[in-house]
Amino acid sequence: MKLYYEAMEEIVTSEESQDLFSTAAEKFQEMAALALFNCGNVHISRARKKEYMTAGERYEEALKIKPNFYEAILALGQQQFERAKLSWYYALSTNLVTWPSSDVIQLYNEAEENIEKGMQMFEEAEAYRLKKMKMDNLLKNNMSTDEASDRAANIRSMIYVLWGTVLYERSIMEFKLDFPVWQECLEVSVEKFELAGAPPTDVAVMIKNHCSNDTALEGLGFNIDEIVQVWNEMYEVKRLQSSISSFRLEPLLRRRISKIYHALEQA
Repeated sequence: MKLYYEAMEEIVTSEESQDLFSTAAEKFQEMAALALFNCGNVHISRARKKEYMTAGERYEEALKIKPNFYEAILALGQQQFERAKLSWYYALSTNLVTWPSSDVIQLYNEAEENIEKGMQMFEEAEAYRLKKMKMDNLLKNNMSTDEASDRAANIRSMIYVLWGTVLYERSIMEFKLDFPVWQECLEVSVEKFELAGAPPTDVAVMIKNHCSNDTALEGLGFNIDEIVQVWNEMYEVKRLQSSISSFRLEPLLRRRISKIYHALEQA
């Protein structure tokens, strides 16, 4: 609104006012998309099947308003992952013989595609933001962009953790279904965790406890939700120590997995 009124105060036909109008329009567009994004977060946090679907619809509506809204793309990828994981755990707990695995595989494919697309959009947005900050700082004789770089590194790590988690869970499903690609999927998941900066000891534990190993824990395989929570807390400590401001995707990426997964494990 501030930008809009500044533009109105200028001569409407001036080139300066047109730039202000364009910037104001982009901000209005972003806020509309952000409102739908936050609405989707509310629905997905309720962790019921109907709410998952409603959350996905809100993220898609946000993307219709702002196609390069990488937060919504990543949120949609996480929504698809959680739907796939829930369907898989339900199939195992109920011993479904005629389970439509192709539907869940499609959800995993879409989730991975959206996470990859979201990461690309994020990198493009950060490159543009950093370039603009450097130009602004040059005018102010202040070249400090460390906080922006640290913030970007924190977001990047959390996206890689989500990506690695999706691939790890998928490798468990593929192994159980005797799909030969499970090992490749596991290897790529490890690469994502390493890119996220995960401690090598934690990664080694996850590999050792994968359900494909004879020494793995009993049940569906090693539950990585707890170790991911530890990483999230580690990123939170780093953020507080360096005074990095939080970002709007953070609540979704830090959201705990619904207890329904653990209930299905015990079924």
